[in-house]
Amino acid sequence: MSAFRSIAPAEAQAFVESGTAHVIDVRTPDEYRRLGHIPGAWLIPVDLIAAAPPILPRDDRPVLVCCEHGVRSVAACQWLAMAGVTPLLNMAGGMAAWTGPRVFGPGVVRGPSPWLLEHANLIPAKARALDLAAGRGRHALLLAASGFAVTAVDRDADALAALAEAAARVGAPLVTEVRDLETGDEVDLGEARFDLVLVFHYLHRPLFPAIVRALAPGGVLFYETFLAGQAERGHPKNPAFLLDPGELVTRVAPLTVLAQREGEVDGKLMASVVARRD
Repeated sequence: MSAFRSIAPAEAQAFVESGTAHVIDVRTPDEYRRLGHIPGAWLIPVDLIAAAPPILPRDDRPVLVCCEHGVRSVAACQWLAMAGVTPLLNMAGGMAAWTGPRVFGPGVVRGPSPWLLEHANLIPAKARALDLAAGRGRHALLLAASGFAVTAVDRDADALAALAEAAARVGAPLVTEVRDLETGDEVDLGEARFDLVLVFHYLHRPLFPAIVRALAPGGVLFYETFLAGQAERGHPKNPAFLLDPGELVTRVAPLTVLAQREGEVDGKLMASVVARRD
């Protein structure tokens, strides 16, 4: 018995109009924008589908997957099913056969941070990767599914257990470690243990020396989190979780900064950096 069910566009439209399915569009951003998409459909290109399981809503509604002709959506459904996502629906014929509502315009790629995708060329080959404050593991699972040996660290045991289960189901090289990174003791992440360290949407200033030490020579740090002005727009509001302008570059010293930015990103004030240990 198949782990997913293919349905005609008319049946898919009934799910969409009743709001009883989560819709994932696995086409390219250009196709999503130029050819039109189902209203409310999440844009997760098929080559990033490994980031989907950690970010999907946790409810009983089926996940409806679509592409342009119903080929890439089958591949995506096969991978999602292997990772344990259920129930799954594939829209046969794809958007080329869709006669329901269609909207045009750009979409935000769901899952991995655009900062990571934009600078993926800076990731060392065959990197030993550390995802700090990994949460549900959107980056960790994507990297592990790509063949990187990943260690995901977070204090949320339930989130890491679900992540570990998904990784095991697809045979991805991922281990998890439940740790509170904000204990009173100095955190030890090891010495020159990792070629790649990721920190997204998390800030605990005392961790920076341990992060730098954990990088092997030639290792690369991707760091992105909120600037102080974000407090006026929403969360977080605690100053302990917000960077001052120019602070991030200073905090990652003595690493060599390869790329950086500060400012508005998708409506939020962010600071981002890619830095290398020479």
